[in-house]
Amino acid sequence: MSNEQKVAIVTGASQGIGAGIVKGYRDAGYVVIANSRSITQGSDQGVIAVPGNIAEPEVASQVVQTAIDRFGRVDTLVNNAGIFIGKPFTEYTVEDFNRVIEVNLSGFFHITQRVLDQMLRVNSGHIVQVTAAVVKQPIAGVPSGLAGLTKGGLDAITRSLAIEYAQKGIRVNAVAPGIIKTPMHPVQTHDFLNKLHPLGRMGEAQEIAEAVLYLERAGFVTGETLHVDGGQHAGR
Repeated sequence: MSNEQKVAIVTGASQGIGAGIVKGYRDAGYVVIANSRSITQGSDQGVIAVPGNIAEPEVASQVVQTAIDRFGRVDTLVNNAGIFIGKPFTEYTVEDFNRVIEVNLSGFFHITQRVLDQMLRVNSGHIVQVTAAVVKQPIAGVPSGLAGLTKGGLDAITRSLAIEYAQKGIRVNAVAPGIIKTPMHPVQTHDFLNKLHPLGRMGEAQEIAEAVLYLERAGFVTGETLHVDGGQHAGR
């Protein structure tokens, strides 16, 4: 395959939002290096599966090296890997804290450093974080302290990196979803979750993918957090 083929890395890629983002980039003509703990190689040879915990530096290195060895470049990184644990703040355990920090922040840190090293070689690239609407608009009755702590950090560093690397041709943006209809939400919870959005429904994984692809094509946009949350960020 020609090294002119554009390459996207997507973390947390095996299901839900991540799988939707992988499909979106494939439909846009990219090859995708797809990472998650449990991902397996499928029939689409344009999606290269690299299993492993992205919070481990060795896995992050393997993901990036796979892109370089196979295609010679990394054009886009989508930091989608993340977990949400909803509890009253005083009920979080040290294990909860460590797990959320590991996935939401350590995973971002290791892969983003390595991707930036590659992008700086060519003064070009795009990095997107998937954060959360509750960072800007917490919801009464839906405790989300660790999400605010970690996804809020990703929201802040999006702007920091956008300014740090703007003169190097690298854009950095984020998408902040509301609650998205994925297998992690049992059907019996849907009525409650729908009502948490002013539009009266949960989002679809495809709608997050469309937002990420909008930012991919929006060459004059950097440092932006695009809310795709049925109006949650505007208030309730």
